[in-house]
Amino acid sequence: MNERSGISGWRLTLIRITAFLLVVAITLVIIALRDQLDQLKAYGYPGIFLLSILANATVILPAPGIAFTFALGAVFNPIGVAIAAGSGAAIGELTGYLAGFSGRGIIDDNPTYQRIEKWTEQYGGWAILILAFIPNPLFDLGGAAAGALRMPIRTFLFWAIIGKTLKMLLIAYSGAASIDWLTQIFGTP
Repeated sequence: MNERSGISGWRLTLIRITAFLLVVAITLVIIALRDQLDQLKAYGYPGIFLLSILANATVILPAPGIAFTFALGAVFNPIGVAIAAGSGAAIGELTGYLAGFSGRGIIDDNPTYQRIEKWTEQYGGWAILILAFIPNPLFDLGGAAAGALRMPIRTFLFWAIIGKTLKMLLIAYSGAASIDWLTQIFGTP
């Protein structure tokens, strides 16, 4: 029996296999639809939210979610962009969480993963918040560590939403400021 989750034997194996297959399926769908992601921008904040989910749901190949947030921060209210993009990014990161939940064997030997897992075990949600806030490719490993450690999903999402939203707020405001700066340099058309 798995002492962290209370699930044992074939049920745990089935859940892990299902979670792994779900991660692979989501990644394949996003890769197949990559050319159509730009069209979501036309739908405002709901489009930003969906785009952010999709950009962060890839575990194998990252999508340019930060670039969209930067550009859309110049078009929409940066606070609204940050909330939509940050919450969507956190939900998209559930694929990393599910990958960790499905089994550690895939990345267990990676020294970077081992450090992040120890840090996540020691600091819990604070580790997730910091990894979500800092623009880096390691958040997937943090999500995998949270899943492997059986951090409750609501705890993972709470800290990930805070970290991702704060990061997206800085990026959206940077996008808004860059447009103002370029307008001052080159004048209004």
